[in-house]
Amino acid sequence: MKTSFSPSQLQDPHLRESEKILRSCVHCGFCTATCPTYLLEGDELDSPRGRIYLIKDMLEGGKPATPEVVKHIDRCLSCLSCMTTCPSGVHYMHLVDHARAHIEKTYARSAGDQFIRAVLANVLPYRERFRLALAGALLAKPLSGVFGALPVVGKRLRAMIDLAPLRFPSREIPEPAPVVAAPARGKVVILEGCAQPVLKPSINKAARRMLARHGIEVVTPAGEGCCGALVHHMGREDEALRFARANVDAWIAEMDRGLEAILITASGCGTTVKDYGFMLRDDPAYADKARRVSEATRDITEYLLSLPALEPARPTGQVVAYHSACSMLHGQKITDGPKRLLRAAGFQVRDVPEGHICCGSAGVYNILQPEIAGRLGARKAANIERVRPQIIATGNIGCITQIGAKTQIPILHTIELLDWASGGPIPEGLEGVAGLEAQPVNASSLHA
Repeated sequence: MKTSFSPSQLQDPHLRESEKILRSCVHCGFCTATCPTYLLEGDELDSPRGRIYLIKDMLEGGKPATPEVVKHIDRCLSCLSCMTTCPSGVHYMHLVDHARAHIEKTYARSAGDQFIRAVLANVLPYRERFRLALAGALLAKPLSGVFGALPVVGKRLRAMIDLAPLRFPSREIPEPAPVVAAPARGKVVILEGCAQPVLKPSINKAARRMLARHGIEVVTPAGEGCCGALVHHMGREDEALRFARANVDAWIAEMDRGLEAILITASGCGTTVKDYGFMLRDDPAYADKARRVSEATRDITEYLLSLPALEPARPTGQVVAYHSACSMLHGQKITDGPKRLLRAAGFQVRDVPEGHICCGSAGVYNILQPEIAGRLGARKAANIERVRPQIIATGNIGCITQIGAKTQIPILHTIELLDWASGGPIPEGLEGVAGLEAQPVNASSLHA
């Protein structure tokens, strides 16, 4: 794509990077075939190619964002399916992130939009605030229709209420750390995160048990917090970088004491942490440290595949539909590994039709764009049900929440199933499935 940024504009490192990305686009349109919003809306401006033209015009002209630009950029899920499809290697993720930051700085949103976004940015990244918000949403469920009828913010408030779990979020009960035989084979951190420990603390507990069986010590560094993904994708760049710097400081201190890896159990967080090196590339105090952190970051399934195989402790055999979260499939290019782990644990793994199409969760997209997200969620659930699974497995808490609201099939994190198969407690929601007759398993295929 031809660009005409001025030399003075290209002194700005953000514009310089975006100009490189724009130049790599050859207008081929392959991205339109796999874009969820183009699939639903059929509007060129709701495709990556259309959005690239809007972004180019806005950035090149040094223009404030217009309502039309904001409408179509806001509709982008950042699912990154276009990046998997693109034959030219257009780094759409960095381009749309730049566009969102520009929108945040130059566009005056409506009061209702500002309110919802401020609530999300000031609640979700903070565990205790989020826990209180979920309790309030549960109490409000009987009145969700009333909230939904409110002007301006009604649909989004109703989406928040409808997505809240049907039970009060209790405080996590501390458990003794799993026993790791001395000497430990390795030392890692598991990002505790913000929303996931409130919604499903069982995920990281399962990860800790699984790692303990491998002789891996898990440490919890002081100062760790939200990864920053939620505010990053709303264009609130200063807040995102503040979260990133705090985590880099916490993890570098442990890396200097022999930390081997930073493990992530929420793939949406993983995509962002792996990008810290880019996000902080122009910060002289953090650029090198952030690069080291990104290089040390692994999804939990990536790390497990680097360890010797464990023999399953119980027969399994259940049919599992594996939903690959967009942040896993497109953002981190992790494709077959989680399925190999599940098969090695004895599960019958089935791929989901249209597996490359987003479920509509996309961080807080299912709140900010509830109508499109609802259609995508229903489409995803229908495709999953077509393969007739007994269980759904995925690697992202957002997908668990989104898909779980659209189907009665139990949906679990991949690590919960792997932990159960190797001797852990039965995961919540699996009680009615686990007693089914199962076939013996063979773990020899794990690293085949």
